[in-house]
Formats: sequence, structure tokens, C-alpha cells
Amino acid sequence: MTGRDVTARDVTEQAADPRRWRALLVTLAGGSMVLLDITIVTVAVPSIQHGLGASVSGVQWVVSGYPLMFGLALVAGGRLGDALGRRRMYLIALTGFVLTSALAGAAPTPALLIVARLLQGLAGGLITPQNAGLIQDLFRGAERGRAFGLLGSTVGFSTAVGPVLGGVIIDGFGEADGWRWVFYVNVPIGALALVLAARLVPGTGRPARRADVDVLGMLLLGLAVLCVLFPVVQSESGGLWWLFLLAGPLALLFLRWERRRIARDRAPLLDVRLLTTIPGYPAGATIGAVYFAGFSGIWLVFALFLQSGLGFSPLESGLLVTPFALGSSAGSMIAGRLLHRWGRRVTVAGLSTAAAGLAVLAAVVPVTPPDRLGLVITVPLLVAGIGGGAVVAPNMSLTLSGVPASMGGAASGLVQTGQRIGSAIGTALLAAVFHAAGTGKSALGTSLAMACAAILVLIALALAVRELRGGRVP
Repeated sequence: MTGRDVTARDVTEQAADPRRWRALLVTLAGGSMVLLDITIVTVAVPSIQHGLGASVSGVQWVVSGYPLMFGLALVAGGRLGDALGRRRMYLIALTGFVLTSALAGAAPTPALLIVARLLQGLAGGLITPQNAGLIQDLFRGAERGRAFGLLGSTVGFSTAVGPVLGGVIIDGFGEADGWRWVFYVNVPIGALALVLAARLVPGTGRPARRADVDVLGMLLLGLAVLCVLFPVVQSESGGLWWLFLLAGPLALLFLRWERRRIARDRAPLLDVRLLTTIPGYPAGATIGAVYFAGFSGIWLVFALFLQSGLGFSPLESGLLVTPFALGSSAGSMIAGRLLHRWGRRVTVAGLSTAAAGLAVLAAVVPVTPPDRLGLVITVPLLVAGIGGGAVVAPNMSLTLSGVPASMGGAASGLVQTGQRIGSAIGTALLAAVFHAAGTGKSALGTSLAMACAAILVLIALALAVRELRGGRVP
């Protein structure tokens, strides 16, 4: 493949670096902040409206603008890490994330807050692929499975605990200014992570020439992803679905341009041979996207049902769904230790378990009295979380297992872009199912949304079983 590969000696030295576990924990701290900011802001919406006088459309952009820019930056961030060095890109992107978090917290107007959130999402999208890329560079064999297990724990726990942490912060600092501290909390944590990362994260690879950075490829892929994500995040406004029609032609132009770069022996943004010559890569990326479509939307549905339907506070509703986060962390750690021996069977078991937990939730929610709901949903949420923890990181590890180091960042960025697209589509789909069942506050709507999520997870399971039987994953 085209690009500057890390030499065998470099790989050996990096794999033996005694700082690698500490370096991983530091980089995961930055990744955790990025993921927290996807869900934590949903709890702060009333506080932003009260303290800043933001309109409904303005708040919608505060919430949806972040994941939109996040998804657009993932592949480009991964390729820049491949070309310029992951340590360098991590430090640059984390600095940007800290500064934009401070800007968001200090924003005097809704317009400036929206701009800060867009820039914050861009920085977050540049940070995230560096985590998976560093694992590819620093760990080998069974250690890599455990490292991806830690990454999976971070993804599952950070995504689920965001509403709880947001509720705690707003309760502590008040409705008028509590939303500001949702952003300010990133500043000291991010500053500490910067200092530690500068000391502990080893440099990988060699800087590439400017000509090796595929700017046009970034633009074409970014526009294609934008045409998919923008109508989804603005689904309540309507009238933008025609953008989907442009996504296909833009994607074809991107693929044609990348093939042209390869034919000219120029480093592509994404080597399209990954999609045809790497065993298990296309299927693994698809499994991840479909799974994220299934599980991501359940947080919004539960928040709407518990708060609007049953009158729970943001903190109370967040606490009720924490069993999923705890189960996800445990499942990721266990799966990370089993992955080297059991391979794709780990994700098959995880998807089966997650689907079972979601199916039980769909069955028990409409027949459980509100005063007992928290107790009844604890076990199925825990089971679904354990299953989900055995999916995210193991699937990422298996999907990237045959990818050369020189394209590891871009390859992981594409997988995570698929996850973001799946999350956006799944959230919109589950919310639509929830609202379609009457007033949008009913247990029936929640049940139907959980059933829809279970069906999507079962589709991912069918794809994983097909890969297992085909033996296409190393």
C-alpha cells in the first residue's frame, strides 16, 4: 500500500515501550471527554434556554452541530495522524478541544455558542481516530485485545454516563449557569491530559510531505458524509432529505479520485483497496454501523419517556440507565481478554446478549408501573450493556486486524464515521417510532423503539454470523 510504513524495528520498540499502558490511559482520557460531550449537552438544553435565551432552533444546533462536525472530521483526522504522526495530531487536536470548550462555556450569545460547538466537534473528530491508531501502533497480540477492551469500556461508559454527569453539574451550579460548567469541566481535565500526553505518548511514524495529504479527497468525502448526516440531524425541520441524493454521486467521485491517487503513486486519504483486499474490513465496518444505529437512540428515547412522560429529573433519568454503562465497561474488559482466543465469536455472543436485553426491555416497559420501573429495567439494561461492551471494541479490533500501520488511522476513522452515521440515523429512527405512538410520552412508544433497536442489533448479528461462518476475519 502507498504511504510511509513504520519499520519492523520501530514496531518492536513501540510494542515494548514500558509507557504504553500509561500512554493509552492518558489518550483515553481525552477520548472520554470527546464522547461525553455528545450526550452530556442533551441534559443541559433547558439550562441553555434559561441562561442564554436560546431559541429552539439555536439549541438544536448546539446539540446536533457537535456530532455533525465530529463525523465529518474522523477520516481526515485518521489520515492526518497516519501522515503527520499520531502524537502530534493528538496534542494539536486536544489543545483545540480544550480551547473551544472554554469558548463554549464563556459564550455570551447563542450564535457564539453554536460556533464554539462546531469547532469543538471538529477537534473531537480529530482526536478520536488517534486512540485506535495508537493502539494499532503500540500493542500486539493479546495485549491489543485488552487495549481495545479499555477503549470499548471508555466508549460505552462515557456515552451512557454523560446524562448523569450533566445532571450532577447542573444541579450543583444552578439552572442559569450550570450549562457553562458542562463545558468548563473539560478545561482542567484536558490541560492535565495535555501535560501527561506530552510526556508519556511516544511518537510514531515520520511526518509526511504536504503533497501526501489528500485535500480534495477530504473535501469530497466530507461533502458525501455531510449529505447523509445533515438531513438526519435537521430531521425535525424537514425539507432537506433531497441531500441524500447527492451523497451517492459524491461518494463515487471520492472513490474515483482515490483510485486516481493510487495509480499516480500518491498517498490517498483512504486506500480503497481496504474495501476489497482486507479480510473482514468491509463487513466489520458495516456491523459497527448497524449496531450503533440500534443502540445509540435508546438514550434519547429513555430521556424523553422518563422526563416528559413520567416527570423524572435529568439526574434521576440518567441514573436509571447507568446499569447499561456499568455492564458495557465490564463486557468490554472481559471481551478484550477473550478476543485473542475466540475472535469473531466474541462479537456474535455480544450481539446476541445485547439483542436479548433490548427485547426484554421492549416487553417489560409497557406493563410495569412507573414506581417500579427503575428496579425492573435494571437487569435487562445491565445485560444489554454487557453485550454491547463485547461488540464495540472487539469489532473494531477485528475490523482493523489486517490493516497496515500506514493506513491504520484512516481505516479506523472510516469505521468510526460509519458508527456516527449509524448513530445519527438510528437516533432519528427510534425517536420517530417513539413519537409515532401517540403523545410521544407513552410506554408503548418506548417499547416499540426498544423493539426497533433489537431488530437492528439482530441485523448486525446476522452479518457477524456470516463473517464467522466465512472465516474471513484473522
